[in-house]
Amino acid sequence: MKDNSEILIVFSAQLEADGLLNKLSLENINVSNENKFKIKNSVIEIFISGIGIPFTIYSLTKKVLSKKYDLIINVGICGSFNDDLYVGDCVSIILDEFADLGVTYPDNSFKTLFEETLLTPNKKPFDNGKLYNPLKADIDTELPKVTAITVNNVSGNREQIDFRKEKFNPDIESMEGAAFAYVCRKENINFLQIRAVSNKVEERNKENWNIPLALNNLADELFRIFEKISIKNQEITVK
Repeated sequence: MKDNSEILIVFSAQLEADGLLNKLSLENINVSNENKFKIKNSVIEIFISGIGIPFTIYSLTKKVLSKKYDLIINVGICGSFNDDLYVGDCVSIILDEFADLGVTYPDNSFKTLFEETLLTPNKKPFDNGKLYNPLKADIDTELPKVTAITVNNVSGNREQIDFRKEKFNPDIESMEGAAFAYVCRKENINFLQIRAVSNKVEERNKENWNIPLALNNLADELFRIFEKISIKNQEITVK
């Protein structure tokens, strides 16, 4: 057993990190100038990757090559396609994929790079063109396990929403998840992706969003995960 677990928490933007920072303040847990804090036997670092696929891949790759972490957790908000998920619900993503990396045809049909045979669907880190999370550790509590798509352009009109639901059948959508999973799987790093629903995926209407509720629930869920790791001091392993 290690004396301390080194954990990296990856947010895309400072706004998302503020929910956790506010809870740390309420719990009288000090955050160092290096954005680190300690809960029992876990040393936890906060990292802002930037919003979107390219910024996440570049910044996270640089980060993980500079230091070895026992676990990296991508935390953020998301939109939900699933009618059984409500604004404020937290979920654990077990499968993610890039949903707008491909080719559009004159009839407006779309094929992924895997369908175009430009990428090999079962070459690591992909399995059938998707990015699975192989983590085998009971630290994401009882969160619903869901599937996700990651996009450069978030779904905001009915045609786009219906197309992505039919083609990918995802539960949620984000702009960073698959990029995060891609880096972690390429570098053989244990990871989780925990998100809270801030809105339904619908024709864009921010009046229906509740980001403060999502961020508050995320912070609470993170603390449950931190406590679970600390209490068990378990080895975090992948298959």
